This record gives sequence, structure tokens and C-alpha cells, in this order.
Amino acid sequence: MRGYAKMPSRKEILASLLNEMRRLSTATVLMHQSIADHLGLNSTDHKCLDFILNREPMTAGQLSELTNLTTGAVTGVIDRLERAGYVQRVTDPKDRRRIYIQPIHEKAYADIEPLFRPISDATIQMCSRYSEQELMTIVDFAARAVDLSEAETARIRSEGKKN
Repeated sequence: MRGYAKMPSRKEILASLLNEMRRLSTATVLMHQSIADHLGLNSTDHKCLDFILNREPMTAGQLSELTNLTTGAVTGVIDRLERAGYVQRVTDPKDRRRIYIQPIHEKAYADIEPLFRPISDATIQMCSRYSEQELMTIVDFAARAVDLSEAETARIRSEGKKN
């Protein structure tokens, strides 16, 4: 095990895991900020674009609910993404009052995919050292960590801001 001369205790392993998860979280935030900077976006716009690309069709109201941003803030995000050429507003043909935020896949993938390809390739290479069973455990852990993070986000939001 990395950094240990002998098998650590469960308590030591959990402390190391929590520390590595914090480091991963910070590294991920910084990586996404650098990607946003590279694309000429701010980090909120970049992550909102990710929601739009992966959960279409989407209205501004749905994006607001997903991100907990105000509808005014979401309007600003959509305006900036539209100016950057990543999305367009499309009227629902069944209800002309409803506007969907439609990603412009060609532009988004042309700009974003080359940034993520090296990360994906390196991750696949890193995973080559693990068995299929170990990878299944890692996938399970990652999925449960996402669920936990989403539940904690909802809990913190429900408590409201401290003044």
C-alpha cells in the first residue's frame, strides 16, 4: 500500500482515504477551472454546459433547479454560453412559451473533447493495474460517493445560508 511499511489499521486506511478524497476533490476543481479558463468560460458556466450536454433537452428552470442558481443567474450563464457558441435557445414546437437550451454538440465536443482525451487515456492506463473485480469495486465506490455528495449537497442547501 502506498506510503506504508506495513499493513495499516482500518482507522489509518480510512484517514488516508478521506485525505485522498479531499485531495482528489481539490485537484478536480482546479482541473475544471483550468479547462474553463482554456475555453474562455468561468467554472460555473463550464459545469452548467456539462449539465446541458448530458441532460438534454433542458429548460432554464431545470438548470436552475439542478444547480441551485437563481433563474437570473442561469439566464446569464445561458447568455454567455450562447455568445461562446456552445448552446442555443430553441422554442418547444408543442408549447411556444417553453424554451429549451440546446447544446451545439459540434462546437462543444470540438473544443472540449481534446482537453479530456489525455485525461481519459491516462485514466485507462492507470486502471490497467487493477483486475476487473477491483475495477467493479472502484466503480461501485465512485457511484456511492456521488450519491453521498448529492445527498449532502441537498442537506446543506436545505439548511439555508448562515447569517
